Amino acid sequence: MTPLPPPPRIGSLAPGPRDAITDVAGVAVGHCTLEEGDLQTGVTVVRPHAGDPFRDRVPAAAVVLNGFGKSIGLVQVAELGVLETPIALTNTFSVPAVAQAQIRQCVAANPGTGRGLQTVNPLVFECNDGYLNDMQRMAVTEQHYLEAFAGAGADVAQGAVGAGRGMTCFGLKGGIGTASRRAGDHMLGALVLANFGKPGQFVLGGRAVGHEIAARLAARQRREAGEAEKGSIILLLATDAPLDARQLRRLALRAGAGLARTGSVFGHSSGDIALAFSTAYTVPLDADRPMPAVAMLHEARIDPLFQAAADTTEQAIVHALWHARTVTGRNGHGRISLTDLASDWPAFPEPEASP
Repeated sequence: MTPLPPPPRIGSLAPGPRDAITDVAGVAVGHCTLEEGDLQTGVTVVRPHAGDPFRDRVPAAAVVLNGFGKSIGLVQVAELGVLETPIALTNTFSVPAVAQAQIRQCVAANPGTGRGLQTVNPLVFECNDGYLNDMQRMAVTEQHYLEAFAGAGADVAQGAVGAGRGMTCFGLKGGIGTASRRAGDHMLGALVLANFGKPGQFVLGGRAVGHEIAARLAARQRREAGEAEKGSIILLLATDAPLDARQLRRLALRAGAGLARTGSVFGHSSGDIALAFSTAYTVPLDADRPMPAVAMLHEARIDPLFQAAADTTEQAIVHALWHARTVTGRNGHGRISLTDLASDWPAFPEPEASP
């Protein structure tokens, strides 16, 4: 079968060298993938820097676009505006196990945690991969989280890997996608866990392809007509721009613009959560260490980052679909990849570059 042409490039901003969230210096991503029979799941870890985020926190903020989700750690992020652990992604029933792994990891590195030191705020996001994966087996363990953490690097595998292994997007095989854009003097990157959308809603690079996708899936009897959306998406943004938590919340909200461009309506059963963080400075745990003296980006200069947030989010979703491969899992359930379903599609034109 002829492979798909390159994916459409979203927007006019230039991508970074990897077109990945790791184009933001210091950010690293790792996966641990479980792919055996009824187990089609995993863990993905995003590290904001190479050090200990419990000791050196990064500013962050989150926006809940639709709250049908079971994440851990969002309340304290909203209150304090910092991350204290790496960001972990997994399936719905594995959130407690991964949170415990983060707590144990922090205690091992900082034995006073919860005693002389304050407690740690684990941060775990989830999507429901139960169609392809037997979540009731609760197969994800502390070791899987540690493996994803240890393997984190600059090269990011995409598609049906890590937490994305069992995910579905627009009735097709979804999963992990990433992208980046240069916004003036700063870099912004996105990483998504794409598990949302009904086939008929899909808009690809501005082209309404949903009806064609739905027809092809129906012809292959891959999805019942009228099936309700039962998915979610986690949207992560990283930037080297010096932003405070209030500005980062504004930035996270613009990920929703990129999500909407793909045809999502933030369905009733969809947990759609966006989080943005900055690597421009860190906030120390210890009160006797100096707080950072950083000149924040002026509000009047933030629009290029807003555009980059929308464009990278949309691009990352496209990449998740483009890189995913067909997977068969629990009870013989399968999700066909876009590559297998639509290899005869024509190439997408390149966008015009920004002046």
